[in-house]
Parts: sequence; structure tokens; C-alpha cells
Amino acid sequence: MERPRPVERPIGPWAFTGVAVSSFGTLAIAALFAPTTIPRASASAGLTMLAGAVVFILPIAIWLRYSRHVNSSGGLYAFVEAAAGRRVALAQAAVWTVSYFLYLVYTTVQIVYDVLPAVLPGERHYQTLLALLIPVAFAAVMLAGRAMALMVIGLIAVGQLALAGILDGVTIGHLATPASTFGTGAPTGPLAKASAQTSLLYICGSLPLFLGGELATPARTIKRGVLGSYMVTVIVVILAVAPLAAQPGLTNTTLPGVTVAQEFASPGVADAIGIGVAVSISGLVLCEYLALSRLVHAIGRWRMQTGTVAIGALMVLAAPFVLIDPEGIYSALLKVSLVALWISQLIVFAVYPLFARRHRQRLLPAWLLALGASGLAGFGLWTAIQSATS
Repeated sequence: MERPRPVERPIGPWAFTGVAVSSFGTLAIAALFAPTTIPRASASAGLTMLAGAVVFILPIAIWLRYSRHVNSSGGLYAFVEAAAGRRVALAQAAVWTVSYFLYLVYTTVQIVYDVLPAVLPGERHYQTLLALLIPVAFAAVMLAGRAMALMVIGLIAVGQLALAGILDGVTIGHLATPASTFGTGAPTGPLAKASAQTSLLYICGSLPLFLGGELATPARTIKRGVLGSYMVTVIVVILAVAPLAAQPGLTNTTLPGVTVAQEFASPGVADAIGIGVAVSISGLVLCEYLALSRLVHAIGRWRMQTGTVAIGALMVLAAPFVLIDPEGIYSALLKVSLVALWISQLIVFAVYPLFARRHRQRLLPAWLLALGASGLAGFGLWTAIQSATS
């Protein structure tokens, strides 16, 4: 199911890989999200990270199997359309769009009110201004054209990998990593839950799939780019988080990666990692913006630039309303966004056996992959609903 290729020059493998690295949010996972998922299982930090990474191979395997045959700007929507028809695909796309557009709106609050104050206390004096200007900056990057957007995303990818390497060096060099960190020292329940929650952190790795229609050799480029980026991210995360078993108290801090650097490196390194986390999250926003613009093009047949302008305008116009109650609106939108995200992914996984049958793939592996990935998405949905009702 190939869509007509755009006139614009195809995206190169390295540019695609840059998008994949930024989509996984490598530094943000290593320095912020992964450590804060394991406080009750910190005695088995290494095993938790490893188990979560293994579990997430199931969704990646399904995405890659779809992408062998379907490559277009529709991304996940195109996968579902090929498996279950346009009506189901439109429902999936609608839910997915709600999730990621809300992410574009509320993530600025996370950057301005949660991440940066922990690194730059003086930033509090400029929070309102930053909350208004950052969405404008995102829109400006995207409106500058695809080449500019890919260059900025690529630079963010390189920068966060460099900082993640520094963080790994600090944790490995200054924290004794007990062998038990890869054992079952933590209670079984917390260990299993933390592993599943860690696995959920990689879900935005599907965003590069929306660039499938702009690649010269999509199946090969997607496979190498997504798998390579995932492997690098997993290694970075394990090296950063496993040593925290030696000092579990670090997982309870606002920015564990920054705290580690403050204690064992220097204030300059800590500030660089903290700002890098904010930039890593910003890179993920740009990848989401990129994917949304492609989806709008695939469904509405609009020009790519028209969709990019519309998304940017809505994001900029929403920024002042978020300032009415930043923390309250952030919390509310986050919960709705996560529920929508896992419903949209659940649809992609659940209909995969239909796609496998149509393409004469073996059905037993298809059903096993679908059940496993759907179970993970179901856990993500349950977690999001529990959070929404708490």
C-alpha cells in the first residue's frame, strides 16, 4: 500500500535516525522518567530497565511488520486502514490526534514549570513569557521547512546522546553497581509493575513511522533507524539507571539525573543535563508536530504546509489559555492525552492479525504479538484511567 512519493527530496537514513532518537526522548527517559518509575523496585533497577526494554520489543515488532508493506504519511492510521478499513482507521486517527495535539499544548507547562526551575531557579521570573514564546519557537522551526525541522531535530538527537553519555559516565564512575541490581532483590509485585511502566516510556518511538512516505527505501530505513535508535536508548537508560540501586534515594528527586550530577560531577554538568532534558522533551514535541502534519496531509489531502500552519496556529493560540491554571490544566490534559494515546495504540495492535492474514503472514506469531502488545497497551490504559480517577 504505497502512497505517491512527494516531489521533495527523500529524507536520508541519518536524518530519519535523528528523528527516531528524538522520538524516544533518550535523555529525558534516562535522566528523568525511567528513574522516577522505580522507587519501590530500586533494588532491582537494572533488571527493571532490562525487562521493560524486552517487553517493548512486542510493539516494535508489530510496527516493523506493518512497515514492510505500508509506508506513507499516514503512519499508524495507514497501518489500521490496511488491516481493518478506513472507518476503523479514521477512529484510530481521531483518538491519536487528540492525544498528541494535547501533548503539544501541555508539554510547554512541563518544561517551564517543572523541569527548568529545578535547574535554573531564576527562570521562575520569566515563566509566563517562556510559556508563550516556546510554542511560537516550535511553530517557527516547523514553518521554516522540512530541512530546517530535520536539522534541528537531528542536532537535538546528537546533543542528548552526548549528555546521556556523560550521565552514564557519572553514574558508572561514582556509584558502585551491585550485581543484585540485575536480580530479583525487589518484591515481585513492584518489580513487575515498574518493568511494565518503564516499557510504556518508549511508546513515542512510533512517531518516525509517519515519515514513511518520504523515504527512498522505507522498509529498510525504518527498520534500521527505529531498531538502532531503540537499542542505543535502552543501553543509555540501563547504564544511567542500574547504578541507582546503590543509592535508591536518588530516584525520589525531581530530576534524578541532575541530582546525580550535582553530587558526583559539577554544577555545570548538572545544569547541562537539566537543560538537556528540557531540550530532549522539546525534540519530542517537534517529532509529534512533524507526525501530526503528515497525518493531516494523509487524511485531509491538504498540502503539508497547510497542515503545519494550522497546527502551529492552534498551538500558539492555546498557550495563553493554559496560563489560566498551568498546573491544573497540565494535569487534566495529561490524563486525557494518555487515555487517548493507549486507546489509539491498542487499536493498532488489536487489528494486526487481520493485516497478517491479508498479507499471508503466519497467524500464530501474529496473534501472539498482538496479544502481548495489546496487553501492554491495556496496562497503559489502565494506568492512565487510574491516574485520572485518583
